[in-house]
Amino acid sequence: MTRSPGAGRTPGIAGARITAARMRRTRLGPVVRGGRTGQRVDIGPGAARTRIRHAGAGRLGPGSTIRTRIALVYGAVFLVLGGVLLAVVNLLSRAGTEDQADSIARRAVLKPHPSSPGLWSVSHGDLTTFRAQQLTENVSDAASEEMLFWSLTALLITALCAVAVGWWTAGRVLRPVHAMTAKARHLSERTLHERIAASGPDDELKELGDTLDALLARLESAFDSQRRFIANASHELRTPLATQRTAIQVGLDTGASPEDLLATKRVLLDTNRRSERLIEGLLMLARSERGLEERDDIDLGELTREESVRHEVRAEVEYGVVVRGNRLLLAQLVGNLVSNAVAYNIPGGTVSVRVAADAVGEGVLVVENTGPKVAEDDIPSLFEPFRRGEGRDRMGPGAGLGLSIVRSITDAHGGRVSAGPGPEGGGLTVTVTLPVVHTVADRQPR
Repeated sequence: MTRSPGAGRTPGIAGARITAARMRRTRLGPVVRGGRTGQRVDIGPGAARTRIRHAGAGRLGPGSTIRTRIALVYGAVFLVLGGVLLAVVNLLSRAGTEDQADSIARRAVLKPHPSSPGLWSVSHGDLTTFRAQQLTENVSDAASEEMLFWSLTALLITALCAVAVGWWTAGRVLRPVHAMTAKARHLSERTLHERIAASGPDDELKELGDTLDALLARLESAFDSQRRFIANASHELRTPLATQRTAIQVGLDTGASPEDLLATKRVLLDTNRRSERLIEGLLMLARSERGLEERDDIDLGELTREESVRHEVRAEVEYGVVVRGNRLLLAQLVGNLVSNAVAYNIPGGTVSVRVAADAVGEGVLVVENTGPKVAEDDIPSLFEPFRRGEGRDRMGPGAGLGLSIVRSITDAHGGRVSAGPGPEGGGLTVTVTLPVVHTVADRQPR
C-alpha cells in the first residue's frame, strides 16, 4: 500500500501525530488483539476528567484582623507561585512527550518505497506495531492527566498548610502588639506611671513599645504639671481671699476706729489688685499656651523700646530686627521680663535691656538685673507657675507667673528662653531667642 506524502495522510499517520486535543482525551484508543481491534478499556482513575473548581476568594472586610490578612497573603503567594511552577512543568512535559511520540511513530511505521523514490510504504505488520504504539501514547496521556490532578491536589493542600503556618507565625509576631493594646486599654490618668516595658529583640515592635513608653512619660509629666498648677493656683487665690475675709471681719467690728477702717480698705484694695493680676496672668498663660491665631511682622527693637520706656528702664536695642508673631503676646513677654527685673532688684541696682541680631540671623533679647543672688539649681524652677526664688515674698508685687508666661509665649513663637546668674554673680540674666523674618540692612543701636 503506497501513498504520496503530498496526496494526503494515511489513517495511520493521522493517528500517529499526538496533538494537543489527543493529549486531553480521557479514553484509550483501539486495543490490538491479534491484529484486530477489540473493545475499549478504561485505565484507572485517570480516565475521568478532573476539573478543579475554586470559588473566588471573598474580599476581606474592614473588620478583618492583621493576623488574618497576613495568613491569607502567605497562602495566596504560595498558591500563585506554585501554580505558575506547576503550569510551566506541565507544559514542558506535554510538549516533550508530543514531539517524541511523533518522531517515534514516523520511524516505526513509515519506510521508503524500494522501487519508487519519494514514496513511503506501510506494511500490515508495521500497522500492528503502530497500533501498539498508539496504545502506549494513550496510556501516557492518561498518566499525564492523573499527574496533573494529584499535582493540583498537592498544591492546594500545601497552600492550606502555608495559610496555617502564616496564621501561626503572624500570631507569634503580633503577640507583643496584643500586649501593648491590653496595657494601653488599662491605662488612665491615674495609672500613667505604668509602662509597657516591651521585651524581646531590638526590632520594630520593641521600638514601638519604647516610643509608647516615652509618650506615657510625657503625658505623666503633663498631668503632674497640670495638677501642680491647679494646686498652686488654688493656694494663690486662697491667700488673698483669706486676707480679704480678715479685713472684712475687722471692718465689721463695731468698735473699730476710723484709722482701722481706713487700713482695712487699703488692705482690701491691695488684695483685690493682687487677685486681679493673678487672674490676668492665668488668662495670659492660657492664651499663650493655646498658640498663635494672628501673626504680624513686628520690630522687636521698637517693641522693646516701648515697654522699657513704660517701665522707666533704659534699653539698648537695634531697630530692624523683625519677627513674626502676635504683638500683644510679645509685648507681654517683654513687659514681664522688664517688670520682674525691676521688682526683684536690690535698692540702687541696675537693669539692662538689649536687643540685637546674632550671627545666625536670630533676634536676641537679653534682660538682666543686679538683684539678689539666685542659686543655679533654683533657676530652672523659676519658669514653673507660682515658683519664686529663695527670699522672694509670696505677698510681693508679682503672682509668680511672669517667667511661666515668658516661656509659653516664647514656645508659641518657635523661640528659646534660658536664664542664668547675672554678670557679677548676683541677679538674673534672661535670654530670649526668636526666629527673625528679616533684618533691615541699616539697623543701628540706639
